[in-house]
Amino acid sequence: MGFILSKSMKENMKNQQEFALMNARLQLERQLMMQNEMRERQMAMQIAWSREFIKYFGTFFGITAISLTAGAIKSKKPGLLIPIVPLSFILTYQYDLGYGTLLQRMKGEAEGILETEKSKLQLPGEMITFESLEKARREQSKFFIDE
Repeated sequence: MGFILSKSMKENMKNQQEFALMNARLQLERQLMMQNEMRERQMAMQIAWSREFIKYFGTFFGITAISLTAGAIKSKKPGLLIPIVPLSFILTYQYDLGYGTLLQRMKGEAEGILETEKSKLQLPGEMITFESLEKARREQSKFFIDE
């Protein structure tokens, strides 16, 4: 009788462990999907911000370029055209970010860093573990009771 009950309990425990493992995997997959969704939304907001910035900065750049060109021609001072150079770099960068291939190039560069320059990504110290976090929590906690 004990053998049958023990066998049934072991099988039940095994089923519960499999269910817990499946549930943990499902939860992890959902968390990964949620993190990716949030990342995509943040990137979309960055691109949208850049495109909106181009509208305002492009207008500012156009008015400034026309005004400085007219002033340089009227006063015969070509030095008035100098501010157009850095402003054009800013406009070009924002245009490339909003409508160009800057994000794809940045992604490719990041993938290259991950593959070939992994050592530059390491944080100082050792890898954080559950045990190290638990030890730090115990040291800081005023309410921890040893069992």
